[in-house]
Amino acid sequence: MRYAMSAVGVAILASGTAQAQTETRPDPDNEIIVTGTRASGRAALESSAPVDVVSGDTIADTGFPDLGRALNFLQPSVNFARAATTATAANTKPVTLRGLSPDQTLVLVNGKRRHANAVLNVNNSIGRGSAAVDLDTIPESAIERIEILRDGAAAQYGSDAIAGVVNIILKSNASGASAELFGSVTEEGDGETGLASASAGLALGDGGHLTVSVSARAQRPTNRAFVDQRFNRVTYRIGDPKASVASLALDTALPLGNAAEIYGFGTLTRKISNNGAGFRVPGFSPIYPDGFLPIIEPRIWDVGGTVGVRGDIGALKADLSQSFGSNEADFSVFDTANVSLGLASPTRFNSGGVTYRQYVTDFTLSLPLDGVLAGGNIAAGGQYRHESYKIRSGDPNAYFGTGADGFAGFNPRNPTNESRNAWAAFLDLELRPVEQLLLGGAIRYDDYGDFGGKTTWRATSRLELMEGAAIRATYGTGFKAPSLQQQYFSAVQGALSAGRLVTVGTLPVGDPVARALGASDLKPERSRNFTAGLVVGPIDGFSFTADYFRIRIKDRIALSEQLGGAAVVNILTAAGITNFQQVRFFTNAIDTTTRGVELTARWQGDLAPDTQLSLTAGYGWFKSRLDTLRPNPVLPALPLLNMKSILFVTEAQPKSKFTFQGSLTHGAFDVGVNVAAFGTYTSQPLTAVQTFGGKETVDVSMGYKIFDGVRVGLGVQNLFDARPDTIDDQVLAIAATGGSFPTGEETPIGLNGRTWYARLTARF
Repeated sequence: MRYAMSAVGVAILASGTAQAQTETRPDPDNEIIVTGTRASGRAALESSAPVDVVSGDTIADTGFPDLGRALNFLQPSVNFARAATTATAANTKPVTLRGLSPDQTLVLVNGKRRHANAVLNVNNSIGRGSAAVDLDTIPESAIERIEILRDGAAAQYGSDAIAGVVNIILKSNASGASAELFGSVTEEGDGETGLASASAGLALGDGGHLTVSVSARAQRPTNRAFVDQRFNRVTYRIGDPKASVASLALDTALPLGNAAEIYGFGTLTRKISNNGAGFRVPGFSPIYPDGFLPIIEPRIWDVGGTVGVRGDIGALKADLSQSFGSNEADFSVFDTANVSLGLASPTRFNSGGVTYRQYVTDFTLSLPLDGVLAGGNIAAGGQYRHESYKIRSGDPNAYFGTGADGFAGFNPRNPTNESRNAWAAFLDLELRPVEQLLLGGAIRYDDYGDFGGKTTWRATSRLELMEGAAIRATYGTGFKAPSLQQQYFSAVQGALSAGRLVTVGTLPVGDPVARALGASDLKPERSRNFTAGLVVGPIDGFSFTADYFRIRIKDRIALSEQLGGAAVVNILTAAGITNFQQVRFFTNAIDTTTRGVELTARWQGDLAPDTQLSLTAGYGWFKSRLDTLRPNPVLPALPLLNMKSILFVTEAQPKSKFTFQGSLTHGAFDVGVNVAAFGTYTSQPLTAVQTFGGKETVDVSMGYKIFDGVRVGLGVQNLFDARPDTIDDQVLAIAATGGSFPTGEETPIGLNGRTWYARLTARF
């Protein structure tokens, strides 16, 4: 709590010059959206597909200083699994949409494609095998709003938009400023978090702006590991990682005459975090007679930016832009040893690193069809994308012999420095035959240098039945290209297999050893999406939507099982490999179908001249099934995926979720309540399959404007201290890990329990 108290004190002293500012929350139903349509001036409820709009203020009011957790407790269709031990999952923070994989949701910033992580999730957690966008690289202080398109949109945006699109809109004000100091601590006295952020807008020339946002956050780890019953002490570290994150965001535009402007935006983030690996028992290394817990620490630099020019050419609207993104991670492991080096082993190792870079050139022409029937819009354009992926080997001591325990690091059998080019062209049409009917269609062709071309299409419709009531539907195809990370990742690391710690080699699909075990060239995933729903409102501040969806995915990309046994050992021995005993690789092994229902309801209005009330509720039900599991073409006795891996893509995320947010403002006082009720999920945390019960969390907050422009707030997250179910198979758990793990890596509510926080915000 000392972070919170010092934050409050400093902010009060610093904000004495704050001036009065009228604070009004935007109505998300009437918010003009830019996602899912290339027409201008369309509100969220007027869209042919479901689009949720979440304001930056709403995100900040959750009291979660990272974007993934905030969206998890606000949006029924978003899930953010709180991985507690897995280094690649716990230290990068993508979200999932509609129960699919993180890399099946396309993330945009200001409508431009965001680059993915260089770090590939190869751990046993949600999103296993994916390299998605780390939302923790975008500071909350820079966000104006987020638009979430819950519909397949590959025909508009290209690869990855199978589940939908998350479009993060940055602040672009030319005046005013805000600042925040935040502190939190769990009721158990750990996980102390301190955050300081600020954002300011400056006028440039005649009608231009420069908006600068900065943020710095530090958090101490939490640990909810049970006592290791083999040694009668806590040996594991299971909880949120120790982390520090510093970010800078810019958004700018400068008019070029009356009909055009040059614009740019970007982010720069430095992340340092670490997690404990599996505990190594006494006798494992002579350096640590009492055993040891290796700590894996990724250090990440992330940068993304776009510059462009947009304007009118007669009736045409044109936009030309160039984007760049880079995610670079260097890994080290410490408090460990390489047992192959005996007493001469170092205790800290440089494990190497990975870099992913992306260059995107976009050009779009758009023409409003104001004089055609009841109106419409037509757009066409193209895109060029260049991607590269590189692996840097670690210190030789890190991968010598059996390697550094915890993470032996990167040492690809062949140098990994790969790249590819992709070209695309699209046509997008929306037309109103009559005022009440909106019809749309889009077609796009993408050509990738490594696997060829893919055509996708999308048809949309919206019919207004009467004032305040409409039906809508979309149908289309989509795809997700196999990422460079999935095709070329190579590493050796420790992993659990049937509760036993083993050394596993992850090999590229082109490696001769992987080929000998059943690997083949990856193909793009292919999808068909259908969504249909009802829209009511807005009527006197009230709105309601109900949507049904179905997503069929063929050739879904997954990380194979850890293949082991005599046949695998023989192939490894013949190849001269002795530093790992099991092998995994990526494969198009499965087809799946996901369907669900999503409901939203909102009301906001004035109860009195100085009293406002806002209520939002949402519900989602999701069901994924496995349609096809292809056999291993080389070793049929070794399935490419076993139950644990299948559950990650079918049942390991909550089957349902209910969310509710209520806020009441009366004069200088405000109170808020957030409720999130998560349904059951099924996974295989160790050796037994288990269905984990649904859990409900309640967050409450209150605030007071101590003077114009300055607000102090206090809140508690998880008021009733909800915790996930514990692992059932404790007998096997004790044998494998001493019973240290309280639950699996899939919990959406995390392990921290009740958490207290304080905020001080100032608006200038």
